[in-house]
Amino acid sequence: MGSKITRIEYYLPETVLTNEELSREFPDWTPEKIEQKIGIRTRHITRKDETALDLAYQAALKVLEGTDRSTVDFVLLCTQSPDYFLPTSACILQDKLGLPTTAGALDFNLGCSGFIYGLAVAKGLISAGIARKVLLLTSETYTKFIHPKDKGNKTIFGDAAAATLVEFSDREAIFEFDLGTDGAGMNNLIVRNCGIRNPIDPKSETINEAGEIIPSGNHIFMNGPEIFNFTIKTIPVMIESVLRKNKLTMNEIDFCVFHQANKYMLDYLRQKLKVPTEKYYNDMLETGNTVSATIPIGLFKAREKGQIRPGSRVLLCGFGVGYSWGATIIQIQ
Repeated sequence: MGSKITRIEYYLPETVLTNEELSREFPDWTPEKIEQKIGIRTRHITRKDETALDLAYQAALKVLEGTDRSTVDFVLLCTQSPDYFLPTSACILQDKLGLPTTAGALDFNLGCSGFIYGLAVAKGLISAGIARKVLLLTSETYTKFIHPKDKGNKTIFGDAAAATLVEFSDREAIFEFDLGTDGAGMNNLIVRNCGIRNPIDPKSETINEAGEIIPSGNHIFMNGPEIFNFTIKTIPVMIESVLRKNKLTMNEIDFCVFHQANKYMLDYLRQKLKVPTEKYYNDMLETGNTVSATIPIGLFKAREKGQIRPGSRVLLCGFGVGYSWGATIIQIQ
């Protein structure tokens, strides 16, 4: 039994944060400098009362339009900003979306590699005969964890959700995976005070006398140089491995959609892997880094622009917080 992606949709919050607004907050960064360095012009931000579950619901409504909801066998939701520790957000979505109670549902906690892992789980469910149609949701609201004075992270991240239908196919269109983990990198991208081990400390200072941010643990902390070093060391090796597993060369790949971390990192990886610009997706201009939603949004936009079409072989790659990474190759239907 095989599996395939049949449809992708995405949803962005209505509130938009522009480079002009950021420049007014941080005068040493002009709008042009932000766009040139990071490759982002605008990013969408959730309202205070808007959550990852809300975004996932809206994306799911779009992808399920015209679909018989009784045929959905499983709901997978990837998020690192769940509405509740319990119950599972995927269970709540089953009810809100009117999906059958015979459908399985679960959340999983991953960041920038989440879409790849979600595809692997969906393929496994279909291959095992447990499901024939899986609703894979990737929804994130990292902006809720960012300190208001954190210029770096505030310019990079945006909120979004994507919804992907993965279905049974008589021909395999989601090929072999290469996955990896290195928890030794946990401290380089972390919200330390948010769970059971370290509750949020409302008295913790986050700004020193010079106006510099002190990583208190209440907000997201990202060690950019270490994340970059991890990426350039790990990802080329993974790409070689996934190509080898699928008995393909880069010349036989029609297009690449990598996690949209930032423009500089993507440019560096493209050059290192010797991928032609016309075969490589690099566009977060209007969305920013939306974590687990970047790859499905990229696939949607690449299809919309005609960069990929039915029959195209597309190399997908996600990497980041954890550390966690993964890659696979799909064929567009």
